[in-house]
Amino acid sequence: MKITVKTGDVTRLEVPALVVNLFQGVTEPGGAIGAIDRALDGAISQLISDGEIKGKEGEICLIHTLGKINPARVLVVGLGTVEKFDAQVVRRISGDAVRYLRQRGITSAATIAHGAGVGGLDPAASGQAIAEGTTLGLYRFSAYLSDRDGRAPDFTELTIVEQDAQRVESIQEGVELGQVMADAAILARDMVNEPANIMTPTKMAGVAAQVADAEGLEFTVIETAQMREMGMGALLGVAQGSEEPPKLIILTYTGDPDNPDNNLGLVGKGITFDTGGISIKSAGGMEAMKGDMAGGASVIAAMQIIGRLKPKINVTGIVAAAENMPSGTAQRPGDVVRAMNGKTIEVINTDAEGRLVLADALCYARQQGIRRLVDVATLTGAMVTTLGKVCTGVMGNNQELIEATIGAGTETGERFWQLPMFDDYKDLIRSDVADMKNSGGRQAGSISAAFLLAEFVDDAAWVHLDIAGTSTSERAKGHLVKGATGVPARTLAQLAITLAAR
Repeated sequence: MKITVKTGDVTRLEVPALVVNLFQGVTEPGGAIGAIDRALDGAISQLISDGEIKGKEGEICLIHTLGKINPARVLVVGLGTVEKFDAQVVRRISGDAVRYLRQRGITSAATIAHGAGVGGLDPAASGQAIAEGTTLGLYRFSAYLSDRDGRAPDFTELTIVEQDAQRVESIQEGVELGQVMADAAILARDMVNEPANIMTPTKMAGVAAQVADAEGLEFTVIETAQMREMGMGALLGVAQGSEEPPKLIILTYTGDPDNPDNNLGLVGKGITFDTGGISIKSAGGMEAMKGDMAGGASVIAAMQIIGRLKPKINVTGIVAAAENMPSGTAQRPGDVVRAMNGKTIEVINTDAEGRLVLADALCYARQQGIRRLVDVATLTGAMVTTLGKVCTGVMGNNQELIEATIGAGTETGERFWQLPMFDDYKDLIRSDVADMKNSGGRQAGSISAAFLLAEFVDDAAWVHLDIAGTSTSERAKGHLVKGATGVPARTLAQLAITLAAR
């Protein structure tokens, strides 16, 4: 989709539709919507008076202009209350608005820069949020649909119109950043939405190679034989039941070559299909387990953003990719595996496999001298029980890095919530036969999983993100659509940008 920014009189635009906005509680519209209202002989004011337009967030009212102004239609979208207004509101209403128009066969429109005036939003932030909201809100995965005749046509062009010429440059800069962010999130969505017979560990490595080539990143894949030499028994134990070979995928961006310690490691779980192994999952809903590589997909996508924006920091993206399958060669409950750092893990449940592949990936990151680590994984169903699909669970050993990650999420509109890491929880993974066991049972399942990961980060500052709930959406709302969300690719990249600026 093409997004352009220009100055102009909104009443004179020759467009099929014009998107304007209204805060909740406003009875006399001003600014651009006020000009539209006057040109329409007070039609918007009348609808407000009648209670048909209230300005609640997400509310949409379509008005046909009948030739009174050049835009054929005016779409009034609610911004909600002034107190709760921010860039995330702009993302949501932008996605809702363009989807609403597309459903009615409208393929291009103009919009004002939501919030850049009386809303108090920085013009660049408004431009970025509009670009992200529209691009992500219009996303659909249709690679395997042979008959597309019945679907709504593609929405192809959005023009942002700003009356104040001094704001145009800032809005344009925001749009360009927003498109970089959204394009990468779409890459992550595409990877997660692909069926597992296509998105294998080998295919994940291929996508990462394409990103590296396009963005000038270093690219390495560690194969099975080298994993054995390096002692990655935890990763290999998960992969041994599948005919698909595992891959440890490494993308490296060197943005501060004179300061090698100024580094960040992004580590993603890349289980391209998770049957649960011998501890097999129930059949109902197992098809969704193609998305168990969402953490790895978000890391690859974040590296695309970082390679394009070039912050002054060294970032390494590591994805532990494998299938978790039952077979005659699969690992069994009761097996003991040895990770790269020599620590042993008793496998209580083969469906607790994500923490095993991440253990070796974290060890590898530490071997490379990475001092700050963020791992991301669809790790535990317990996280969905705890936080639902509203926000991502955060745990870690360094409060400064935790707060930086949560703050990056505030910038991108992706929400996070910190869970406790009290030492008492560590008792849940004590084993009688190994250094630890891979499952602590039903109690505090997300936290006990994080405690296992903590055994493999040594003294690095470390944050763990459990995206089991937020990696997918059950319905279209705002900039999210049904299926993969791309969370938290934009936040990971924003974190790198934030750390680079310190």
